[in-house]
Amino acid sequence: MELLKLLNEQGDFMLRNAQRYPGVYFPLVNEGGMISSVTPALAGDCKTGQNTYLLAPASSETLHESRAARNFWVRIQGYEPWSVVGQSAPQQAARFDPQGEESVLTGGLLWQQVSRTHKASGLLAQALSFVPAGRDRVEILQVRLANTGPKPLEVTPIAAIPMYGRSADNIRDHRHVTSLLHRVQLCRHGLDLRPTLTFDERGHKPGTVTYRVWGGDEIGGPPQGFLPLVRDFVGQGSYDWPEAVCCPETAPLMKAGDTAQGGEVVAALYFAPVVLAPGASRRYQIVLAVDDDPTPYLTPEAVAAALDRTKAFWQSAASMSFHTQNGDFDAWAKWVGIQPTLRRICGCSFLPHHDYGRGGRGWRDLWQDSLALLLTNPKQTRRDLLSYFAGVRTDGTNATIIGSKPGEFKADRNNIPRVWMDHGFWPLLTVELYLNETGDDSFLLERQPYFRDTLAHRGEGAPLRQPGAPMSGTVLEHLLIQAVTAFFDVGPHGHMRLRGADWNDGLDMARERGESVAFTAAYAGNFDTLAARVERLAAQGIKTASLPTPLAGLLNESWGGYPGMYRALLSYCGEMEQDCPRTDVSMDALANRLRAMRRYLRQHIRSTEWVGDGADLHWFNSYYDNSGRPVEGLFGDTVRMMLTGQVFTLLSGTADDAQARQIIRAADWYLCDPSRGGYCLNTDFREVKLDMGRMFGFSYGSKENGAVFCHMAVMYAYALYSRGFGAEGWRVLEQLYSQCADFARSKILPGIPEYFDERGQGMYPYLTGAGSWLLLTLQTQVFGVRGHNGDLMLEPKLLSGHFDTGGTAQIRCYSAGHDLTVRYHNPMGLDYGSYRIRTVTWQGGSLSGDGKRIVIPRNALPADGPVTLDITLISCK
Repeated sequence: MELLKLLNEQGDFMLRNAQRYPGVYFPLVNEGGMISSVTPALAGDCKTGQNTYLLAPASSETLHESRAARNFWVRIQGYEPWSVVGQSAPQQAARFDPQGEESVLTGGLLWQQVSRTHKASGLLAQALSFVPAGRDRVEILQVRLANTGPKPLEVTPIAAIPMYGRSADNIRDHRHVTSLLHRVQLCRHGLDLRPTLTFDERGHKPGTVTYRVWGGDEIGGPPQGFLPLVRDFVGQGSYDWPEAVCCPETAPLMKAGDTAQGGEVVAALYFAPVVLAPGASRRYQIVLAVDDDPTPYLTPEAVAAALDRTKAFWQSAASMSFHTQNGDFDAWAKWVGIQPTLRRICGCSFLPHHDYGRGGRGWRDLWQDSLALLLTNPKQTRRDLLSYFAGVRTDGTNATIIGSKPGEFKADRNNIPRVWMDHGFWPLLTVELYLNETGDDSFLLERQPYFRDTLAHRGEGAPLRQPGAPMSGTVLEHLLIQAVTAFFDVGPHGHMRLRGADWNDGLDMARERGESVAFTAAYAGNFDTLAARVERLAAQGIKTASLPTPLAGLLNESWGGYPGMYRALLSYCGEMEQDCPRTDVSMDALANRLRAMRRYLRQHIRSTEWVGDGADLHWFNSYYDNSGRPVEGLFGDTVRMMLTGQVFTLLSGTADDAQARQIIRAADWYLCDPSRGGYCLNTDFREVKLDMGRMFGFSYGSKENGAVFCHMAVMYAYALYSRGFGAEGWRVLEQLYSQCADFARSKILPGIPEYFDERGQGMYPYLTGAGSWLLLTLQTQVFGVRGHNGDLMLEPKLLSGHFDTGGTAQIRCYSAGHDLTVRYHNPMGLDYGSYRIRTVTWQGGSLSGDGKRIVIPRNALPADGPVTLDITLISCK
């Protein structure tokens, strides 16, 4: 039987036997910074930041290890205590009993409800969890108790929420000592916990944060008593069989106005007993809050209104939608649609698998998350993109930590001068999408200051005594500096040095002699893009660019390879540490130079890095290790191949058409594993390569060492589509989707994870750049809806299987300044490559086509309101 079933086009789903999957979790977040995670058993945590955890920090292991989870007990007269979420010792013991209780998880964007029935009495319990949309830092748990049996039931509800109330650091740093700082004030509806201090031996500070758990009954009435201290609630029992629930007559209940201090805290809220007649029900609202007031959410009516707002907000956040022959895929894509927003709120931290970092996003995340955000709100994203350039240094590197305010950047969180060599690649990729969507060429001429700190010579010089003189430049200048400095930062084999790592953070042990062929190819594509943009500005009458004289000089340096190019780069870095004069450079000459740099890189890679398996399969080597050796090809009887180099040689055009076809064959043979989601990041090297990176210390099939890494797999699909390989590109996406959708294998809720491990299980769900890239690929490549210098281009690459039984495939999206519904009509059931566009019609206009793509002038479409485009496809013959 299907375990997880998608219920409708909004993405709602149902998971049966949810009690058997304690590691499955759900994110509950809002724009105010409330970030929670919750499982079917209500395990997980709740916080607003690294130092403000209301519930104890959760990792993927503690989800099943810890019994200190949200709970709601019911004492049913005549029966033993019962947990509405299965978190009692007897229920846990019977979890795999075929005759035991079944819990059903129903969920949507972003809410969940767990239902189970007490079989002996007929009491049905439904536990609804969500974080309301908006700025209030609250989490809501509403429990509905309904008597489905034939007899009246007397029930006594008891909520039990363990409160942690301090920094995540204190899990291992003075946990007991910091519990002694706790001060509890019992209010009418619940508990207020405010520690006296934030404990830090470098300097303690007064406690200023109040953690709250309040409750209300069917009419918003308060509990009748409380137990605030764990030692009184648990007694001689445990969280899953607490003495104060099993023996409530001896529990030392407290009342509003009382206080408690010292020790771990639990919000045990005892509600008055109630008799439920057959068919009757009662609802109880439990509100967790950090500093904010829970009062507005204590009644059922208030919770219902907040839930409606929350559903509407997240449906709006997933504004891109699809209609194909596979309704489950269309619904699943809704979950992918919210993942860029989740990354913006959570960064890469604060969910159970993401148990590292202290919040915020890294440099690469800013630009890649903006890809999807650009497809929904380019006007808002313009301001953000401009502010991001304030993180670029004049040596082409960048700040690695993003502050909480727009344009605020910091050096590495550990004060380690680490340089990721790929960081200069991503900004232009995102800016190019913005320019095509808007036609806003003036963006390239906006000015922004450079980031100044004491890091010198791309991290390889002695730290400066003080930051360099303030300096600013245009966005175009920032982009040129990032590309040109990378071009000259080469190793002995003439490829860009790997430095601290590239996109693959696991390649972090080849700092001295490592080279990234993969991203050398990627940068080659950027030189082509930059040249085209420079030529476009020149055509608009901008004939020169005022560049820092050291940059103009570096552009004119010869390309004699290593070490001459590297010495020229170091000389440039030294000159740029202080404010320097400027030189006017002809835009035509600049474009020619950039194209020449692109040709040089492509030809160098084509002539030196084409490797094979000793038989008839060939592909590009991606890297050189710290011993100066290529890492791919045939090594004894072991074939070593990596996906990254194939992605960027395809995407940049470095691989010619014949090479592209050979890459596809090799990737299908060596990297594709359909049993775990498709294309792996690499073959098994069977070596712990300490001269390459930590990834080779991971077990094969995990993380960066041979997992099906969804981000790079989706980029592989995008690259294939960009080269016209539609069927091959869809095969990549379809395998990823099929793995995600098969809950028995993936064991994740809807959405795309960071990777699938050696067993095919989805790992690190929700917070992954794969979400942005999948949305970008579906809109701009599969459905072919994208901007072209501000106009709208349509170039579908849909397969015949994408169209419904009526021959229609549809996308709703935003592009070229318009809210669009784009409907492709394929009455002949033609496959990609066999059809062309005949006509495009919309209210008040039409265009005839005669090819596979058509460009609609931006001003030809209605200026206001949504626009529906109908495109008829006919045979190319």
